[in-house]
Amino acid sequence: MKAVYSELHRSHDPQFFLVRGIVQRTTEQPERADRLLAGLKAGGHSLVEPTAFGQGPRARVHSPEYLGFLAEAWDAWAALGNSGPEMIANIHPVRNEATYPTHIVGRLGWHTIDTSCPIGPGTWAAVCAATDVATSAAQLVMDGEDAAYALCRPPGHHAYRDLASGFCFLNNSAIAAAHLRLKHERVAILDVDVHHGNGTQGIFYERPDVLTVSIHADPTFFNPFVWGYAHERGAGPGLGANLNIPLAKGTDDDGYIEALGVAEKTIRAFAPGALVVALGLDASEHDPLAGLAVTTDGFHRIGGAIARLGLPTVFVQEGGYLSEILGPNLTSALAGFEQVR
Repeated sequence: MKAVYSELHRSHDPQFFLVRGIVQRTTEQPERADRLLAGLKAGGHSLVEPTAFGQGPRARVHSPEYLGFLAEAWDAWAALGNSGPEMIANIHPVRNEATYPTHIVGRLGWHTIDTSCPIGPGTWAAVCAATDVATSAAQLVMDGEDAAYALCRPPGHHAYRDLASGFCFLNNSAIAAAHLRLKHERVAILDVDVHHGNGTQGIFYERPDVLTVSIHADPTFFNPFVWGYAHERGAGPGLGANLNIPLAKGTDDDGYIEALGVAEKTIRAFAPGALVVALGLDASEHDPLAGLAVTTDGFHRIGGAIARLGLPTVFVQEGGYLSEILGPNLTSALAGFEQVR
């Protein structure tokens, strides 16, 4: 399987992360990509440079105001004078009957849900590169590859149409799905990250052409807390095109595979032309957040189950915190897919 990767991710190296009132270094740092690269090398995957697709794929998913904000944010922040080394909002305005702000501090608050998305001088370049990586992997599949993997950093599945959250600025999985829609009438997204893919759900919630399925730790005890419940099924024309499968804390391999069986039935019934897998590896038993307890062999089984769907497949990297097992879990997941295919 070809793997798309760009070194430009290194220009985004956030420092600030607020955990239960304690400021610490974020775990979404360049070393994550290094460990994932080691996993790709162990699996014998060839690396491919992304194609620069420009703003088009991003604009299919994100609003003009939001893209403009991200492109201009750092320069406007630096021009304030006496500003910090990273952009972190101190307001998050309620939007009903509100006016879109023109000041950079107001725009920062308007476009961020939480404090986990600090913007630095190289953030815009990194997030654009990540969308090119995802789009390039989708294009490989559209051009005839059975599957491709996109090593995206920063990740994307918590990003809404015009909101950053959860380390995510632009929604790489949604952008890959929208690109696949240029060829396929229907596309499915299967999110196997330990966190609910709330941004992806929000982007497609009223659309019948993109099925969104998320298997994740139950939000009653796990971030994002206010999205990801089983009763969220879509709205309007998209009613029934969203499936959430929340899992109990500590769910193991067998429990996860059982949930994946439910997801498989829904995906088959939807009959998509292609599949995007939002590949979070933080369901691992060794992940620092300890939401679920999937083993390295469990990721192999997950990859095999995805392969049995028989769909052209784009793997888009989402979460997976720093741990010694991060690379081996990626190797295992992709190997499980390839052995079945």
